[in-house]
Amino acid sequence: MDGNERQNQALADHLRSLRTERGLTLQDLADSSGVSRATLSRIENADVSPTAETLGRLASAFGLPLSQLLAPLEPEFPPLLRRAEQGTWSDPDGGFVRRSVSPPASGLKLEMIECEITPNQRISYERPAVAGHEHHLVLLDGALTLTVDDERYELRPGDCLRYRLFGASSFETGKHSARYLIALA
Repeated sequence: MDGNERQNQALADHLRSLRTERGLTLQDLADSSGVSRATLSRIENADVSPTAETLGRLASAFGLPLSQLLAPLEPEFPPLLRRAEQGTWSDPDGGFVRRSVSPPASGLKLEMIECEITPNQRISYERPAVAGHEHHLVLLDGALTLTVDDERYELRPGDCLRYRLFGASSFETGKHSARYLIALA
């Protein structure tokens, strides 16, 4: 089993345990997330890796930040975390790569994530995983259109957008990719 297969299996096992710990059937989770029962089954069996949008729907259905869904992919919390040790997750079809700069740990309230979205992509989330979650997004490279609760923001390198997320959001790139840091508190 290669590294990607191990990550997919760890994520599949974690998602299944979250569902079963809550006493949910696949159909219950399908109803609350809007992800089909068949897709959920394929994800839990590690037959497919979920897209970024699917993970967003599952995080919302479980009422957890996305980082908690990806927690099994993250290394344990050390005081110094070298770049090579930082956990990554990717959605190759969606052109999205997520790197946990500071993986979540009990006792820490802030999480920093570096993301990259390839050109001509749109990633949409119907609702936040945790309503009112505070985000601070700094665009490092490229251009990004971020829509938060029906408000559209055109971001350029160095721009910082601070917001609390209560409704739908989307991240959209044009002819350029976008690389950004997002701090979640």
